[in-house]
Amino acid sequence: MPTQMRLLGFLIHGPINHTILSWADPRDERVAGLSSIRYWQDLARLLERGCFDGVFFADLPGVADRYRERVDEAIRYGVCWPTHDPAPLVAIMAAATEHLGIAITLSQSAHHPYAAVRTLSTLDCLTGGRVGWNIVTGHVRGEHRAYGLDQLEHDERYARAEEYMEVCYALWNSIGPGAIRVDRAAGVFADPAKVRRVTHHGRYFRTDTIGPTLPSPQHHPVLFQAGSSGRGQQFALRHAEVIFSIQPHAAGMRRFMQQLHDAARARGRTAPVRVTFAVQPILGGTEEEARRHQRELVERIPIEAGLCRLSSTLGVDFSRFDLDQPLDELDTQASRGMMAAMSGAMAGRRVTLREAAMHYGASTGILQIPGTPEQVAGQLVALWRATGCFGFNVTPTINNSSIADFVDQVVPLLQREGVLRTEYRGKTFRDTLND
Repeated sequence: MPTQMRLLGFLIHGPINHTILSWADPRDERVAGLSSIRYWQDLARLLERGCFDGVFFADLPGVADRYRERVDEAIRYGVCWPTHDPAPLVAIMAAATEHLGIAITLSQSAHHPYAAVRTLSTLDCLTGGRVGWNIVTGHVRGEHRAYGLDQLEHDERYARAEEYMEVCYALWNSIGPGAIRVDRAAGVFADPAKVRRVTHHGRYFRTDTIGPTLPSPQHHPVLFQAGSSGRGQQFALRHAEVIFSIQPHAAGMRRFMQQLHDAARARGRTAPVRVTFAVQPILGGTEEEARRHQRELVERIPIEAGLCRLSSTLGVDFSRFDLDQPLDELDTQASRGMMAAMSGAMAGRRVTLREAAMHYGASTGILQIPGTPEQVAGQLVALWRATGCFGFNVTPTINNSSIADFVDQVVPLLQREGVLRTEYRGKTFRDTLND
């Protein structure tokens, strides 16, 4: 178990994060923030003031189009649309901070390995080594349609991803130690003998080139991955420095940790398995006030908006089913693991499709923690200790006031408990995570 809890802000570069219609709250600033550099810089400073290790941007580079086989609900309710690119935010947020790491989701389906390495390493150089990459294979159909691609089956996406990473590592290793000389007197920028050409002709990718950027302070960005299936967990254990997961309750978190540890032992992995779980704190002056805020989040969401997002994530058009039928009775081709997690999301009882859609619309299946600052801090510490996880991806409800409330009211309690840093000591994102 780590000696200190790790915190990452959990965001999306769109009108909402993980709560549908949060943009409709009069206090919410996100829509205006889509056209504002200052918004993101203020947010970065806020997270750094809270001693967060970094910020983690999820991304869905395509519109949700599964529900009723159309995009109307995604457009009408702003369900993760529009979908702005998170990559420019790295430079914007880094310019306003000194220590905050910034991890972005960059899908392998939409980018050639050379383009991914070029973008990520350029940003890592610019920020002094504060970049992370959340590696995803692209599970949402709308993303593949947007780029004119055929969506591969689950296991083949991971086979392609393995080759993708092989190319990325080769490009990162292309420029050897001491290759960059910048010898003004001799007029020599770099030593060709220390730069290796990458020639790859595989099943999915071809490239014949050299590394496109200067070596970054981290050599390569911190690698994140959210493997949930057996195949996904194997990929994550091979490549990820931090594994991210959404689990709806503490039991799911403990089960996920046990599965990963078992898989790691089977692989002979000796490196620690570092997992962050997503949480959504909902603060109130009293527990009842916090639970009222929680209910208000759900009451604002149209059922079709929740179904739109659930359909897109699970790859099923849920308009075909009875809303009041138990979720575990539905005959779908959706991920059994995700369906089981959603079925048990509410206090271990059977959940109807209607309840699942509304719960998913409010938090995307993320564990919500309503309560006073003292209760939220206490529950985070209890979860951290009970699961042995690395820390938490903290997603807000209202942007950015709920983040400010967490930083001002919960962070000091965690620091007083001695489980959260009070200052940064590392220079790079990897240093901060390893500190």
